[in-house]
Amino acid sequence: MILLISGTAAAVYMQGCDAHAASSNDRFAFLLPNISAYHIFKGNPSSLNPANGYHLYELSTGLFTDYAEKQRLIHVPEGAAITATGNGLPDFPDETILVKTFYYYNDKRDPSKGKKLIETRLLVKNNGQWNAGTYVWNKEQTDAVLATGSSNTPVSWINKEGTARNISYHIPSPKDCGTCHNTGNLLMPIGIKIRNLNINVVRDHDTINQLRFFQQTGIMKTTGPAHFDQLPAWQNNTLSLEERVRAYLDVNCAHCHSDKGSCPQSRVRFGWDLSFEDTRITGNTNRIIKMLSKGRMPRIGTTIIDEEAVALITTYLKTLK
Repeated sequence: MILLISGTAAAVYMQGCDAHAASSNDRFAFLLPNISAYHIFKGNPSSLNPANGYHLYELSTGLFTDYAEKQRLIHVPEGAAITATGNGLPDFPDETILVKTFYYYNDKRDPSKGKKLIETRLLVKNNGQWNAGTYVWNKEQTDAVLATGSSNTPVSWINKEGTARNISYHIPSPKDCGTCHNTGNLLMPIGIKIRNLNINVVRDHDTINQLRFFQQTGIMKTTGPAHFDQLPAWQNNTLSLEERVRAYLDVNCAHCHSDKGSCPQSRVRFGWDLSFEDTRITGNTNRIIKMLSKGRMPRIGTTIIDEEAVALITTYLKTLK
């Protein structure tokens, strides 16, 4: 199938989204005031060495956030396990903690030159509900404090092409978190779906399927990776153009533009959503390309354009004319 996006939809689909955003303010008080209180990292926090009980995880396709590097960790309480029931989000036990730390290498060509930690976002499950919080790292890179509102911080780095980049990085507020993590007016994780975890990773110098690794470590109950789909890696240029675009839209856009997201009218009014399973495109693609090139979406979490992705999506849309 292909994704349906009409020209009219592209012009007005931003309207009314805020009315559907989930609020995380009621859960905000549950979170601890400092990231150090969770004992996530051992040794120097800026080294990002996971402490016992915190496991690295990787995604086939990740969310774009102003070219920031990301470390993803999961903590599952002792004696409990995640249950994989399908290709989507698994069932998480209470006291599960999802950790995502955003940082920039000073020079991406040479990581040994150090990095700057910007923020760590937590999703903590308590009494069947997820609690979202953003922790802002101090200048000393020794601890991060729970943010009560949004803020901007200057970031400078050299990218892998050797170009110096300077941006004003936006750190989201608790309300911002609730906007994107809204599923049926409930705060929920986004990227950590089974099909997005079903990839090979390197652990202890060996290559292993990530679902199998989680099964072996005891933090996941699963029938094995062969029983689940795999989301394409959008940056894998050996895959088809359509697969890559669909995967990118699924991870970066579908959480809002779906029946249960913060902008459900995109499907109700215009008959389309951006999930990988239901990818249809028709209509005025020139208008969509213009919208992408001006960086109008996503509205939260980015301040600059994902140039490579926009070029890829633009190329794909032009094939549909």
